[in-house]
Amino acid sequence: MNSSRRKFLLTSSGAALGTFYATGLAAATEANGTEVEFTELDPTTVASGLSTGSPIPLRQKSIPGFLSEKQLGIHHKSHYGGALRGYSALDARLQSEATFASDALGSMLRARVSKGNSVVLHEIYFARLSEKANKPEGDLAAMIRKRFGSFDKWEADFIAAGKSAAGWALLVHHPINGKLYNVASDEHAVSVLWMASPLVAMDTYEHAFYVDYENRKAQYVEKFVEHIDWQAVQSGSI
Repeated sequence: MNSSRRKFLLTSSGAALGTFYATGLAAATEANGTEVEFTELDPTTVASGLSTGSPIPLRQKSIPGFLSEKQLGIHHKSHYGGALRGYSALDARLQSEATFASDALGSMLRARVSKGNSVVLHEIYFARLSEKANKPEGDLAAMIRKRFGSFDKWEADFIAAGKSAAGWALLVHHPINGKLYNVASDEHAVSVLWMASPLVAMDTYEHAFYVDYENRKAQYVEKFVEHIDWQAVQSGSI
């Protein structure tokens, strides 16, 4: 099987690998022996900020009925952009030989991972938002039904994860056993499921919703699931 058919983005976010992108298995094999294929992002061609040093522009200025232009703008510029600037600064500093003699080396290494994870998760978050609701199709829809019983049950479980998470709620796919998991993370580098690939990323930090929803986090979480771009999820785009 050639590499162009491999799927899913493997990152160190809620699915850490120690580095930020890694090649994964060409396909997952479910318990019944059925091989399920997805599209994997090629880190050599994806214009992630981790590769370019520049943030990916927003796909839409606002999402009517969900997120305003002000909310999206602040989130994108200050928090996604801030994470990228922090990652870039730390990555450059950690190239210095003098850094290895520093007592702060451990904290800098951990901070670089956290900020790098934040960059990737924000890129997935913004790229997979849609103005109109749609649903997964094909293999992914079948996998959700098999794992959770139905799409509605997955949605209810994901909403519960979002309400409980202080940082991120993630739908991830694990290439070893082919299973889907909903993950509740309280920080960019917490609740790691090694080698798992984030498919859906919901930012549950206050900065994702405070302009439009103030302290009404539950309302934001419930609306988020109505604005997932499942076509972008299945294509692996960021």
